[in-house]
Amino acid sequence: MVVSEPPAMRSNGKFAVTGLAWFVALTMASPILVMALTAFKNVIDANQFPLMLPFVPTLDNIASVFADASVTRALLNSVVESFGATFLCFLLAVPAAYALAFHMTKGRSPVLLGMLMTRFMPGIGMVIPMYLIFKAIGLIDTQFGLVLIYTSLNLPIVTFMAYSSMRDIPREILDSASIDGATVGQQFFIMVIPLCRPGLYSAALVSIVLCWNEAFWSIQMTSSKGVPLSAYVATLSGDSSMAKLSAVSLIATAPMLLIGWLAQRQFARGLTFGAVK
Repeated sequence: MVVSEPPAMRSNGKFAVTGLAWFVALTMASPILVMALTAFKNVIDANQFPLMLPFVPTLDNIASVFADASVTRALLNSVVESFGATFLCFLLAVPAAYALAFHMTKGRSPVLLGMLMTRFMPGIGMVIPMYLIFKAIGLIDTQFGLVLIYTSLNLPIVTFMAYSSMRDIPREILDSASIDGATVGQQFFIMVIPLCRPGLYSAALVSIVLCWNEAFWSIQMTSSKGVPLSAYVATLSGDSSMAKLSAVSLIATAPMLLIGWLAQRQFARGLTFGAVK
């Protein structure tokens, strides 16, 4: 005989789980909330207790940040380097994933494992040889230099995510298209790419976010011309007011928060693509 729980107990359990989820979410989001509030405070209020309320909001910090040519240059560098590296990643990763999914029958697992292992290598072990190589070819403190570094860092992840989307496409579809006379290029662009589009969208979002947030390599390989926002914020931590530092940090994080919020459904769909047959 199965004894069901009373409705009141189920309701209390759901309420407790919901309350715990909100508590964890607000705890994790509290640094962002404090940063956002401080960005709209004046210098005096910003130096007080972080959550001091109420206060008179002001846009002076945001205006002063955008009036600074170094901030706008860093913002432009972040856009160019993040989207440029993602574009270059896709040029290399998507054809590689296609070959792994449909044309490589032996050694596929070692290749994928080897690619992913390179992503988990500590950057500190590669920074000196990378710096010497980039210095020799004149790519230190350049946008293209960081694009190459970001591409090499994210290429294994983008390739694996693209492969994970393509491997769920039935091979019989491509075989039927081949019998009908479709070339490899037609199969790739007309059939494979549209079918795995959700997974490719997710891979693009992951690549952009990783490139945008990358700080270690940007600090090591840039000094002025190629500095992105992630490295520029680090230069302000010692000699800037809390209000200006919060304003720059808000500008650096807001685009990724907005992209994540707008694309959350597509992102979730891409990550679960092919999970349910």
